[in-house]
Amino acid sequence: MSATRLLVLGIVRGYGRAHGYRIGNDLLSWGADEWANVKWGSIYHALRALTDGGFLVDHNDVPGRTEYELTERGEAEYLKLLRDALRRPQPRPDFLGAALAMLPSLPRDEAITLLRQRLEALETQRDKARAQIDALVEPPHVGELFGLWESQAAGGAEWTRGLIERLEAGAYPMAGEPRSPGTPGSWESLRFPPYPPRDE
Repeated sequence: MSATRLLVLGIVRGYGRAHGYRIGNDLLSWGADEWANVKWGSIYHALRALTDGGFLVDHNDVPGRTEYELTERGEAEYLKLLRDALRRPQPRPDFLGAALAMLPSLPRDEAITLLRQRLEALETQRDKARAQIDALVEPPHVGELFGLWESQAAGGAEWTRGLIERLEAGAYPMAGEPRSPGTPGSWESLRFPPYPPRDE
């Protein structure tokens, strides 16, 4: 799974249409160059690969500027990547980071269900690491590795439980809810809301 692929598809989806410079600016403003190792070159490479694969279609309405739009295949791929990143713990944090950036694309109930699957997997990882520590005889220092895995899984499980509780309590506008940034093409209006009329 590629975090860059998920992020690029998600941003194009959010705007309805987006050009590479806008995608890059958004990702860099989120610090994705640090937590997902996203670079300008990887963004344009992803755009080319996704277009060649039929996940995006390019438009050249403005000379010198190519805009991209999701196809039906791209929408299906985006949701598959998003769901997998939420439910399956990965050693690298960039997959989860990408999924969190796009979390409102999912209905609340579905996001909670996927996070519960993640929680179950993390608790299994934690318990397996604890069993490895308890069974270890030689060499004893390897217990530190199992202890690291136990600690990481336990911390991830605690954080996941907290996010589930926040979503159950109504945090964040999710897909299908008013003002959700998860609706395709909604980002422009959500980023630049109309100003209310001034009282004269």
